[in-house]
Amino acid sequence: MTQTAEVNRQIVLAERPVGAPTPQNFRLEEAGIPTPGEGEMLLRTVYLSLDPYMRGRMSDAKSYADPTQIGDPMTGGTVSVVVKSNLKNFSEGDWVVNMGGWQDYHISKGDMVFNLGKEPTMPSWALGVLGMPGFTAYAGLLEIGQPKEGETIAVAAATGPVGATVGQIGKIKGCRVVGIAGGEEKCKHAVENLGFDVCLDRNSPTFAKDLKEACPKGIDVYFENVGGAIFDAVLPLLNPHARIPLCGLISQYNATSLPEGPDRTGALMGALLVKKIRMQGFIIFDSFPNLYPKFAADMQQWIAEGKMKYREQVVEGLENAHEAFIGLLEGKNFGKLVVKVAD
Repeated sequence: MTQTAEVNRQIVLAERPVGAPTPQNFRLEEAGIPTPGEGEMLLRTVYLSLDPYMRGRMSDAKSYADPTQIGDPMTGGTVSVVVKSNLKNFSEGDWVVNMGGWQDYHISKGDMVFNLGKEPTMPSWALGVLGMPGFTAYAGLLEIGQPKEGETIAVAAATGPVGATVGQIGKIKGCRVVGIAGGEEKCKHAVENLGFDVCLDRNSPTFAKDLKEACPKGIDVYFENVGGAIFDAVLPLLNPHARIPLCGLISQYNATSLPEGPDRTGALMGALLVKKIRMQGFIIFDSFPNLYPKFAADMQQWIAEGKMKYREQVVEGLENAHEAFIGLLEGKNFGKLVVKVAD
């Protein structure tokens, strides 16, 4: 079923997952199209962003944001078109970015909505390199990582929307960049298209050895968005005064218990202390709310100058969003994953 002007399709949370999400955790429903009241506008979704953080919203464990409630549409960033507006700064036909969720239509009061104008060139990019993932990479690396020319940066999920941007900014800043990705094709892309100095396959049985050889001078900045075995290999290579921007732990999102093996807490705490390492978690719009204009200006300039490459994977149809999201958590995506909900 395609998007219409009569029905609001919604993919809602049917039940909370235990471990990895399954199709049974989602349900496609149909509702009426809401009518905007005073101080509101009706938005029609064109593109939906799929991101790892959504797995956390499916759980009811205490976190930095409220969980999605059973029966409510899944949370998600969207690029939408204004259908009708009763707001001063938005008019019919404007393209906007906001958190519309997994549905065709939604009402907004204009809070945290960014107007892209009537004819944006690449509107879906506002969900990737020019949006939250790009901003996450920019602020996390430059504000927390504080890379210096000649230093070594390591980044996991190197061809994802955050990791790819981290690596390219690192090269702009004159650093050696070591990427970590899943598979030969992704590693080849990181080196040949994104300009990384080297990229290692996390699935290789010699990964830890390969990482040590790729970082002969150690690691000064490790941009963490995966955790698990990758961090275990990174930890002994961290230099004194290394910095670790922590924006995600995708390897743990589906975990139902603590990892097997020895307790790693002592080794981690000891390394942080002895090497005086800075490790800081951040939630992008909470941690750096005033940095977005500078990010947008810098990123647009880098794109115009050809210094920033961007890869996008587009899935057609809202009804396919849940399967694409499950694949995302399994590492099946290649680049920024978005759903084209409608024309």
